[in-house]
Amino acid sequence: MLVDTSALFALLDRSDRDHERTGRSFRQLRDARDALIIHNYVVVEAVALIQRRLGAPAAVSLLRELVPTSQMIWIDQGVHSAAAEQFSRVTSRAVSLVDLVSFELMRREGIDTAFALDPDFVSAGFRTVP
Repeated sequence: MLVDTSALFALLDRSDRDHERTGRSFRQLRDARDALIIHNYVVVEAVALIQRRLGAPAAVSLLRELVPTSQMIWIDQGVHSAAAEQFSRVTSRAVSLVDLVSFELMRREGIDTAFALDPDFVSAGFRTVP
């Protein structure tokens, strides 16, 4: 299961409307030892977002406590290039380059589910948890 920025943000933002349900799902996934996968683009995106909106201590918590619960995949040139090409063809910039990288990686790795709140994953044909 791929971990997305949207779920990480909700986990750390106690005022987020999805904080409680995301926390429950995360604990269940962690306790069941389900394989969580994250890629370096999500980490960079999540750190920037969380630092800007929640502050540096929350970003440090992300790096020290949440990221290590997942297996890191480093995005290679092939995945990046395929996602960048898709991004150049998209007329609406509603879907981010990071999301397109996630979709490409998920297709290549046979991952069908994301720990995400972003509806773009469903629109791209993936399941989401919570």
